[in-house]
Amino acid sequence: MDQRAIVDLLAKSALFGPLPEPDLTAIAARMRRVDFEPDQMIFSRGDASREMYLVLVGRIRLSILSSDGRELSFAHAGPGNIFGEIATLDGGERTANATAITKVQTMALPQKAVLELIENNPKVAQAAIRFLCTRLRETDQRLEAIALHRIEVRLARLLLSALRLQEPASAGQNVALDLGMSQGELALLIGASRPKVNIALTLLQDMGAITRNGSKLSCNTEVLHSIAEME
Repeated sequence: MDQRAIVDLLAKSALFGPLPEPDLTAIAARMRRVDFEPDQMIFSRGDASREMYLVLVGRIRLSILSSDGRELSFAHAGPGNIFGEIATLDGGERTANATAITKVQTMALPQKAVLELIENNPKVAQAAIRFLCTRLRETDQRLEAIALHRIEVRLARLLLSALRLQEPASAGQNVALDLGMSQGELALLIGASRPKVNIALTLLQDMGAITRNGSKLSCNTEVLHSIAEME
């Protein structure tokens, strides 16, 4: 992938998106290509941080292990997403495990380069602060959803989030969505079991919110929004 394409992906990322193109070009110039195989562990919770990653191709699972040894996945990173940024920004240990779900191509930005960019460019520092505040709000909302909302509500919200990532302006009765993940992965993301996710998918289908063809869905965004807003 050429530098122009990398700059375009950085412009779409939550962390660097607010920056002007010259700053994005400078960041892209400091990055190096790193690839991973399916099921490869990229880093583990507690590891020392050395770099953050921009996903070019593929999907990453971000997870932690519960006290009883169960894997709890709280997010995926796909093309255009950045992961590994928290520990890279504060110099602490990794806060989660990162595992390649598919074959993955990334661009890595070393911690030294990140800190130099923050020190020398106030716009980068401001972007990092905004990004971390957004992440904190998202974490609070996710914990609230798991604690307070029924599984079909959490699932509807996840599907709407996936649709926004795929195409921000997508809306209608037959919006295509390829989740690219199993029901087990869905279960990890919304804090439920796989059988309960299957029941919730069936319920959403019965309510007219989706039709299913494996991992490929046809979504009615109006119905999904009405379910997502249920208490």
